Amino acid sequence: EVQLQASGGGEVQAGGSLRLSCAASGSTFNDMAIGWYRQAPGKEREWLACIIVDDGEQIYPNSMKGRFTISRDKTKNTVYLQMTSLQPEDAAAYYCAARTYRWCHSTGMPFWGKGTQVTVSS
Repeated sequence: EVQLQASGGGEVQAGGSLRLSCAASGSTFNDMAIGWYRQAPGKEREWLACIIVDDGEQIYPNSMKGRFTISRDKTKNTVYLQMTSLQPEDAAAYYCAARTYRWCHSTGMPFWGKGTQVTVSS
C-alpha cells in the first residue's frame, strides 16, 4: 500500500514562498500519479496540481495555473509543490494524494497523506 508523508508547511508572510514535499513509499514510484490538494476550515477540498511521475507531465486546474508548480525527484521518491506569492487566502491544510496509475484523476486518488499546515500572515 502506498504511504505518503507531506512536510514543509509553516508560517510565511504574505508575498512569500514555500515548498512542500511529499515522500512516497510502498509502491513503485515511477508508476504513480501524485497530486496536491488543500482544505481550509469551512471550505471544500480544492485540487491544486497533479504530476505523472514517469514522464513528469504536470496538470493543473485552470484556477491554479501560475503561482504553484508541481515537480518530482525520482531519486528521492518525492513530489514537491512550490508556492509563490502566497496570500492569506492560501492558508489551509495541504495534502498529497496518489494513485498507482500513470495518469492523473483529481477525484480518483485512493491514497492520502496527513496534511501539512500552511499559515500566511498579512
